[in-house]
Amino acid sequence: MKFWMRIIINTLLFIALAGFFKNMFFVSDIWIALVASLILAVLNALVRPILYILSLPITVLTLGLFSIVINAVMLQLTAFFIGNSFRFSSFGASLLMAVLMSICNTIISSFVTSRKS
Repeated sequence: MKFWMRIIINTLLFIALAGFFKNMFFVSDIWIALVASLILAVLNALVRPILYILSLPITVLTLGLFSIVINAVMLQLTAFFIGNSFRFSSFGASLLMAVLMSICNTIISSFVTSRKS
């Protein structure tokens, strides 16, 4: 259930961020956002651990800030697999979306876990 809740939260975040940042981030409809959330989850499970291991020295040197770049790369890979109906205007836009999604996911996750206990 936690997996599907995270997928739905990411789908809603994609739609909301695309609405707020129309010039930097585009999602054609809610179904594309749902597919993008699923693809992002698969990429996070398969590719992200490899990227973390390869980038461990620079992540340690930057005190973990390089993980934001890895998150932006994961969003760019998602956009690559989806195609033209899910895209970012630049890598800087995907960096901004990675930061905003991380902040929103942290807030939502802490709210959901605090409500269960």
